[in-house]
Amino acid sequence: MKMNTLYAAVSGAILLGAATLAPAQQTGNPPAGSTATNPVKNAKVAMSADYRADKDRIEADAKAAKEKCKSMSGNAKDVCQAEAKANEKIAKAELENKRKGTPHSAYEVEKMKAEGTYEVAKEKCEDQKGAEQHNCKKQAKADYKKALADAKANQKTVASNSTTTPAPSTPAPSTPKADTTKTGK
Repeated sequence: MKMNTLYAAVSGAILLGAATLAPAQQTGNPPAGSTATNPVKNAKVAMSADYRADKDRIEADAKAAKEKCKSMSGNAKDVCQAEAKANEKIAKAELENKRKGTPHSAYEVEKMKAEGTYEVAKEKCEDQKGAEQHNCKKQAKADYKKALADAKANQKTVASNSTTTPAPSTPAPSTPKADTTKTGK
């Protein structure tokens, strides 16, 4: 019985040692969100205690804002909840932008701002009736689409500015100097 236990322990140690010495093999594409495909530019910020503290603070603020809405009633409550939800999404997007620092994350912030403004505007339109409500929602949607288009255009501008590199300066071609020494005897 003791020999079986010893054999199992030695076998396990050998397998464990072999597993740690073997190089890690990666097949296919890395998983979505991995730093291999989506590098984090501000890696120190990404895993810092400040980042986690900021994320916890955002969630606590959102929870407090939603609690404040519970005492309200009617459409005012709906507007309050929409504002709380929008503020939370915007704050989280800004935190991710601070962490990643990419043009896409900056676009996501602008997109969240546009979506938040749109959701709040739609809820505010609920206070109106008939044609006024229809026009209000139509205007809110138009503003939303314009904000998204502006964010997309800004993203393309930022991305093109960051990816273009100045052309390397090439020295002017040198011309061979004429031999001015006399070689006659």
